[in-house]
Amino acid sequence: MPVAVIDFETTGSSPGQGARATEIAAVLVEDGRIVGHYQSLMQSGAWVPPFIEQLTGITHAMLADAPPAQQVMREVLRFTAGCPLVAHNAAFDRGFWQAEADLAGCAPDPAHAFACTVRLSRRLHPQAPNHRLGTLAAWHGLPDAGRAHRALADATTTAHLLLRLQDALQQRLGQAADHGLLCRLQALPAAQVDRWLQRQAAAA
Repeated sequence: MPVAVIDFETTGSSPGQGARATEIAAVLVEDGRIVGHYQSLMQSGAWVPPFIEQLTGITHAMLADAPPAQQVMREVLRFTAGCPLVAHNAAFDRGFWQAEADLAGCAPDPAHAFACTVRLSRRLHPQAPNHRLGTLAAWHGLPDAGRAHRALADATTTAHLLLRLQDALQQRLGQAADHGLLCRLQALPAAQVDRWLQRQAAAA
């Protein structure tokens, strides 16, 4: 089963404060490679602040012709059905994922547990300058996926980062790192990571 790496562009930082999604992308990763993707702008009728337009390049004119947000969420939920999810700073994307799915009247998918590449990077590569996506892309020498702060480019970069993190884990463990192991690792305090990985490697 593939893992779906997702990314939202939005009008603000929190759906609890009235922010809405303006774009979503999902990139499918399976057997160490990218195998598919979905991307769409999302029209919710929400106002896009000028600084968000400048950051993302997503304008009111672009959104005027976009499909309704509810339709897009139903499509992306079908595209990712049964797939575990990954995002960079997953708490942000999980909030919008749940809020937009609720507004679309979609039932939760039990498979949609989130792993977070920020948390995983902090545990596996604490020596990185910081754990922003652009910094990690440069630090790891990841492929250029296009303009930052657009959903498909950021989801693709996150997918490449996920593959790099999984490779690092496999080298340390001697076995493939599945989504369940990633979720267990990201929940650990940083001080416990090395000992936990040693135990996992010994048990492999």
